[in-house]
Amino acid sequence: MKFEILTIFPDFFRGPLDYGIVRRARDAGLIEIGIHDLRAFTHDRHRTVDDRPFGGGEGMVLKPEPIFECLESLKIAPQGARTGESVVLLSPQGQLFTQAVAQQMMTHERIVLICGRYEGVDERVSEHLADREISVGDFVLSGGELGAAIIVDTMTRLVPGALGNAASSQLESFTAAGVVEPRLPGEPPSSTCASGGLLDYPHYTRPAEFRGMQVPEVLVNGNHDEIRRWRRRSALRKTLRNRPDLLRGVQLSQEDRKLLAEIEKESC
Repeated sequence: MKFEILTIFPDFFRGPLDYGIVRRARDAGLIEIGIHDLRAFTHDRHRTVDDRPFGGGEGMVLKPEPIFECLESLKIAPQGARTGESVVLLSPQGQLFTQAVAQQMMTHERIVLICGRYEGVDERVSEHLADREISVGDFVLSGGELGAAIIVDTMTRLVPGALGNAASSQLESFTAAGVVEPRLPGEPPSSTCASGGLLDYPHYTRPAEFRGMQVPEVLVNGNHDEIRRWRRRSALRKTLRNRPDLLRGVQLSQEDRKLLAEIEKESC
C-alpha cells in the first residue's frame, strides 16, 4: 500500500512516521509513504499557496492550483475513473474517521491525503479532485497533518504482516468483528475475545500485586471460560460508562444483553 501526502509542511512528518509499527512496515516494504510539498508547485517567487476567499471573511484559504498540479504530477486518474486509488481531503467538514472507515479504505492500493490548512481549501478541490472528505474528530486542528498521520498509522495496522500478531488488529477496540482461532481437539478455548465494536477489556501484567493493588483473581486462575466472560463483562461495563453510543451500533448476543442488565442493575 502506498500513501501520498500533500502538505505545505513536509518536515512535519519526519517524526510521527519514523517510529514503531509504521517505521517497521516501511522498512519491510509493506507500505510506502510519499511526502509532497505543495510549495514546489507554485509559480511565484513567494511560493504562495493561499489567498483571501471571494466574498470576504476571516483568514486565508489554500489555493487550488498547487493541489491540482501536485496531484497531476502523481498521475492519479481523474475523479470518477479511479480504480485502486483514492483521494482524501482532510477537513473538519468531512466524514468522521472510524475503524470501519479505515477498513473500507483498505480496498485501495494507493491513498492520497490532502492536508488542509488555514480556514480551509478551495471548494473546487473537494468537488473535482477528492473522492471523500474525512475528519479525525469533532474538533478543529491547525491543519490536516496530524490527521494524515493518524490515518496512516491506523491503516498500517491493518496491512497484513505489519503487526507481530495478525489477530491483534481484529481483537482491539472498535473492530466490528473478530477472528475465531482454530483449536485442536482437547485444546482449551482462547481467553481473548473480539471487540465486536466495543471498547477493549482491561489488561494487567506482572507483578500480580503492586503497591497493594491486586490483579483480579479470575485472570490468574487458568479458567479460560471464566476469563473470557470476565473480559467481555468488563468491556461492556467500560463501553457503557465511557462510550454508551457504541452500544447502539453493535450486535449484542443474548449473553451480552444479560451481562449488560446485570451491570446496569449494579450501577443503580
